[in-house]
Amino acid sequence: MKKDNGLSAWETNAEFWDDFMGEESNHFHRDLVRPFTEKLLDVKAGDLILDIACGNGNFSRRLAENGANVVAFDYSPKMIELAKRRRANFLDKINFNVCDATNYDELLTLKQDRPFDKAVANMAIMDISEISPLMKAIYEMLIPNGVFVFATHHPCFTYPNKDYFTSCIDEGEAIAGQPVLQNYYHRSMEDIFREAFDAGFLIDGFYEVPFKDQKTPIIMIVRLRKLLNIIL
Repeated sequence: MKKDNGLSAWETNAEFWDDFMGEESNHFHRDLVRPFTEKLLDVKAGDLILDIACGNGNFSRRLAENGANVVAFDYSPKMIELAKRRRANFLDKINFNVCDATNYDELLTLKQDRPFDKAVANMAIMDISEISPLMKAIYEMLIPNGVFVFATHHPCFTYPNKDYFTSCIDEGEAIAGQPVLQNYYHRSMEDIFREAFDAGFLIDGFYEVPFKDQKTPIIMIVRLRKLLNIIL
C-alpha cells in the first residue's frame, strides 16, 4: 500500500478533475450515479448531510439547492481549495473540510451540534484504502434511522487480475488524460457489506446500474440504515 494512500495522485489530478467536471459533472455522474443516489438519499429541506470525498463540490451544491445543510470533506487539500472557490456562493450552506476518510478520530471532528440525518459517498468507496473507520464513524454520527448512501464501481464486474475474491490495489484512470493514475482498492461485495454490517448498518436499498444498452452493471448504489436495539 502506498504510504500516502493515494493522496499525491489526487493532489496532482485536482485541477484537471475540477476543469473536467466543471459545474455539472460529467455524463457518468449526471446520468448513472445521481438519479439513483438521489432516489435512495431522498433529501428533505433541513437535512444535515455529510458529503464524503466531495471532490469539487458539485453534489454538495445539489444537496444545498435541495434545502440541505452540508458538511463536505475530501482527502485532498487542493480539491477542497478548488471546491471552496467553485462553490463560493454556497458557503453559507456548505462547510468544506480536509479530512482523511481512513482516520476514525479525524472523521469524528466533523461532528456538528446535532447528528447527521444522512451521509453520501459518490464513487469514492473504491478510492479509500480502508473503509472500516469510515463505516464506524458514520454510524456513530448519524441519527437513529439515518442513512448512508454510497455509489461505487460494481466489484463483481470491475475487478483486476481475474481474481474477484482477493482484495488488492490497482492503478487506474478515472478520466482519460488525467496527469497521473490513481489507486483503486478492490474489495468483493461480501467484504464491503461485512464492513457495513460490523459497523451496525442494515441494507434497505440497492441498485445496479449499467451503461446504456449494456447487460451488466458498471456501478452499484447502496443504502445503509442505522437501526438501534435490533432483536435477532
